[in-house]
Amino acid sequence: MDHHHHAAAGVSVSRRQFFKISAAGMSATSLAVMGMAPATAQAEVRQYKLSRATEVRNTCTYCSVGCGLLMYSLGDGAKNAKAEIIHIEGDPDHPVSRGSLCPKGAGLLDFVHSPGRLKYPEVREAGSDQWKRISWHEAVERIAKHMKADRDANFIDKNADGVPVNRWLSTGMLTASASSNETGILTQKFMRSLGIIATDAQARVCHGPTVAALASTFGRGAMTNSWVDIKNADFILVMGGNAAEAHPVGFKWAIEAKKQRGAKLIVVDPRFNRTAAVADQYVPIRAGSDIVFLGGIINWLIANDKIHWDYVKAYTNASLIVKEEYGFDEGLFSGFDAEKSKYDRASWNYELDANGAAKRDPSLEHPRCVWNLMKAHFARYTPELVSSLTGSPKEGFLAVCQHLGETAAPNKVGTILYALGWTQHTVGAQNIRTMAMIQLLLGNIGMPGGGVNALRGHSNIQGLSDLGLLSTSLPGYLTLPNETQHPTLADYLAKNTPKTLLDGQFNYWSNTPKFFVSLMKWFWGDKATAENNWGYDWLPKWDKLYDVLHMVELMHQGKMNGFIVQGFNPLASFPDANKVREAFSKLKYMVVIDPIATETSSFWQNHGESNPADPAKIQTEVFRLPSTCFAEEDGSIVNSSRWLQWHFKGADAPGEAKSDQEIIGELFVALRELYKKDAGKGAEPILNLSWPYRDPKNPTPEELAKEMNGRALADLFDPKDPTKQLAKKGEQLPGFALLRDDGSTMSACWIFSGCWTQAGNQMSRRDNTDVGLGNTPGWAWAWPANRRILYNRASCTPEGKPWDPSRKLIAWNGEKWAGIDVPDFKADAGPDTGMNPFIMNPEGVGRLFAVDKLADGPFPEHYEPMESPIGTNPLHPKVVSSPAVRIFKGDRERLGTHKEFPYVGTTYRLTEHFQFWTKSVRLNAIAQPEQFVEISEQLAKEKGIAQGDWVKVSSKRGFIKAKAVVTKRVKPLTVNNQTVHQIGIPLHWGWEGVAKKGFLTNVLPPFVGDCNTQTPEYKSFLVNIEKA
Repeated sequence: MDHHHHAAAGVSVSRRQFFKISAAGMSATSLAVMGMAPATAQAEVRQYKLSRATEVRNTCTYCSVGCGLLMYSLGDGAKNAKAEIIHIEGDPDHPVSRGSLCPKGAGLLDFVHSPGRLKYPEVREAGSDQWKRISWHEAVERIAKHMKADRDANFIDKNADGVPVNRWLSTGMLTASASSNETGILTQKFMRSLGIIATDAQARVCHGPTVAALASTFGRGAMTNSWVDIKNADFILVMGGNAAEAHPVGFKWAIEAKKQRGAKLIVVDPRFNRTAAVADQYVPIRAGSDIVFLGGIINWLIANDKIHWDYVKAYTNASLIVKEEYGFDEGLFSGFDAEKSKYDRASWNYELDANGAAKRDPSLEHPRCVWNLMKAHFARYTPELVSSLTGSPKEGFLAVCQHLGETAAPNKVGTILYALGWTQHTVGAQNIRTMAMIQLLLGNIGMPGGGVNALRGHSNIQGLSDLGLLSTSLPGYLTLPNETQHPTLADYLAKNTPKTLLDGQFNYWSNTPKFFVSLMKWFWGDKATAENNWGYDWLPKWDKLYDVLHMVELMHQGKMNGFIVQGFNPLASFPDANKVREAFSKLKYMVVIDPIATETSSFWQNHGESNPADPAKIQTEVFRLPSTCFAEEDGSIVNSSRWLQWHFKGADAPGEAKSDQEIIGELFVALRELYKKDAGKGAEPILNLSWPYRDPKNPTPEELAKEMNGRALADLFDPKDPTKQLAKKGEQLPGFALLRDDGSTMSACWIFSGCWTQAGNQMSRRDNTDVGLGNTPGWAWAWPANRRILYNRASCTPEGKPWDPSRKLIAWNGEKWAGIDVPDFKADAGPDTGMNPFIMNPEGVGRLFAVDKLADGPFPEHYEPMESPIGTNPLHPKVVSSPAVRIFKGDRERLGTHKEFPYVGTTYRLTEHFQFWTKSVRLNAIAQPEQFVEISEQLAKEKGIAQGDWVKVSSKRGFIKAKAVVTKRVKPLTVNNQTVHQIGIPLHWGWEGVAKKGFLTNVLPPFVGDCNTQTPEYKSFLVNIEKA
């Protein structure tokens, strides 16, 4: 702790007292480890330390467990005593973290006071090798001029068919997944009014495939259950993730399930990782072969009749009949167009009757019913094939099958915890889809202790996905209009409002017009009228997906001029970093908004082998704008289990740093002034945008949070009883059920409606009462409608009784659905209505067959990574990797083969670090100071590499140098009768920060992504290794 902190406390301590206190502190730590904490001594020290400090509550800024924090600051802001945060600890009242923090959370104070914090606006002029400090006024003026000049020159108002498209493609923007929802929603408004569609948040490089997979199966793309609910599981599979390392505090609920319920925990992973160390069993696997393993489980469950039959027949599409034209042969589904590398998905659908309802065969005998097609599809995935292609021992695979199979019983439940080990593959969405199918077959969806639990990485990446901060999205999982499919509002609503596929289903997306018109009223305010289709033509329309890989490709081709980077480090986060650096070097201007120095902001600097740039040749003008961090702002963030938690500001930011809202506000006002003064192309959307904030240059978190919730723009009456008033004009709405499509309501994000009602801010609620099964509905607020477990109607039989009475969430009480959670259902639709639990799907059931929702097939299929260590695919040698992959020509040429690069590289995180931030945090840099890679003892022997040697790991695209850690945690596998070695590559290094300088690991992976979402393939690529 700095000396001035002591001085601020104004207390003197004698040397003897100090030692007494220190000893108490020391012994407390060591005794606490043994489970005997001397509460009084510790409490005394803490009381003494914090006696004059101000306490505020906040939320950890790192992963998406969303642990609660107590922050203490000294100085009350009066008489120049600027508040400064002196201590941060876990919040003991928080229902998930209960006072715990992981090694990252423990270092938060060092993050707030990091020497890498940016304090003043700076510019790096074209060709310069220096930063130059400038004023905020100069920064905003210069950036606004750059933006207007570029937009005026490149704005497309109409396409060749005369459809208004309002697109500005020559400037892109990345948004910050650790920023608040309030920053996110303001950024959405700012970007779309300018016509920006080349935009993404970190979801594109992490959990994009989760949304695609879960939404296509269940109807929503989010983690189905909650952190605490993991304690209700009887079996926990951790695969495609390492929760003990990356989400340690959330993972304690898995340990709780082991201790309290005797739950079994199995880890399937390329490495014996931190989670495996506390598991009942560890099963090794080759990176990139997960679908073989999971497909094998489906085959085993069917062959051994471990199916929850009542659930499958009632709540899945097993009995629905698929079109005759559908087929699968030699690795290709029907409808493949080889020239375009795309599928025509028309045949991947149900056969419909004369009324447009899907045909079904409840007996499951029809050869084209989903059940029989699925059974045939996975029959190839035998235990022998699984072992041969994954390298997993057969007995380990069968143990997972048996444990999962036991949960087919109504009174047994299993869950899955996964993260980027499943998403960051060309088949990422299909990895997750396979597991989602398994959970449907076992009846584990909607159940306490069940579900598919996607463990999100960033503290608010769930929130930024919810707010539609991806190229072709809008808030609340609405889609941005497409120029060919949705030229008019009528087209948009017709194509995005699904018709019910089975009689009597809720089909909640039938409310799309209400959500969309309310969103338009938020965008354009009074300017949005029925006559102008609610301002529909002012929204940008997309022609193709401008994801991060596409953006970099366009920059590389010289087709993009500007890049605004908000709280994101793309040079370190995008694949093939050498290509990314070259692409950035072709930009005219780049704007980086961040609390700390990033490699992206200094991409133009020469750092020798790790960044061989020549500043004199790089003409990009780079602006670096200092922003606040989590501790210096109010706002809400959404954790993985969809809880919106409000946090409070503890101190002002250092120097001249400003909040993201203020930076966006100032930029927008400056741009709007320029357009007022001298018009310019496409001025209408900017001038018509609703910007009703008290201080237009600094919208407040409260104003923005209230807009997300939505309010009544006229008095609202009950459609069933016109005398009954539901809300007065100007009032906050109680929830999304009140949204209308006639312009009488406004909401920026319909799924967040209910978060800030007339009763106030629901996100800051702090009642941690456990109402049963670990559910704490009075803590914070969860979307949708404060529901904690999605699809919870499926926790009951079709007759409305819980499958497992000891895990009762809700039940039908004769009049309505009620219980300890908000029913995910029409409250008064009784069991006799035949309405099914998956209310977001037009057929009302969970999908084993995903119809036409995914780009690469209605059933998952094993395709090799783009760089395969075996060079073939024994399932279909003519189709080795996924045929639906999008890869740019130049990047295909940069793919390596197993002849030149014989080993599999796979990247991952360490518990001491978070992405690329914590190398700027002293405590974390001390805990894990130096870059290393993990290799097996066998490979080390083969290569003559000893523990601690410097090694060079190279791919077709570049190389890194790091220390070798020779370990038993990684072992060679036998795959397809060949030996496959895997090399573990932690990803946290670079040249900015206080840790030892290192290489960006992502110079190694290829520039290609998941077929559905373009999330990069970081988990399986080919490398070589040698002594450096």
